Amino acid sequence: MTRRVAILLFDEFDLIDAGGPYEVFLTASRLAERDGLPPQYEVLLVSSGGVDVVAFGGMTLTTLHDASAVGRVDIAIVPGTIDVAAAVADPILASTVEGLLGASDVTASVCTGAFLLAQAGALEGKSATTHWEDVEDLARTGKVAEARSGVRWVDEGDIVTAGGLTSGIHMALHLVARDFGVDHAARTARQLGLPWDPTGAL
Repeated sequence: MTRRVAILLFDEFDLIDAGGPYEVFLTASRLAERDGLPPQYEVLLVSSGGVDVVAFGGMTLTTLHDASAVGRVDIAIVPGTIDVAAAVADPILASTVEGLLGASDVTASVCTGAFLLAQAGALEGKSATTHWEDVEDLARTGKVAEARSGVRWVDEGDIVTAGGLTSGIHMALHLVARDFGVDHAARTARQLGLPWDPTGAL
């Protein structure tokens, strides 16, 4: 069964936070199709209202789906940003994150995307992680049961959070392992040329 993945993009998001998981899901799916199987993932790039966005550093991404119009998805990915305060203060972005939380079976953040999940109340009573520089700030929000460091990701079932930047790639491989087994995730990692530890250790 093909799983639908929505990756949220917004102005000043960190490109690798979204691009890393994007490549993981596409590669896992391509390997399955090579074996004569149906595609494993349909990956949708979404934004608030489907508007164009400009990533940190100036890359513009266009022809995006409206996050509120894609319907039910299996996985939603919320990337991070350098300017966390501006992202958390954006009411349109907050509403979009809340909408994705309600429309997805699993919502995952990468890096400082955890602050957007915390703002939406998704981390209450849960453990979570973020970029190592920001773990203490995440704890100080008071909206997470435990902010953890020293791990690539934290899996709380319907909420999965990843550490900084490239940890999003490792976390996406973990999601592939959840969906299609550790062997397929390891094969995907090998195709990507990435050493991957299924335990999530750094």
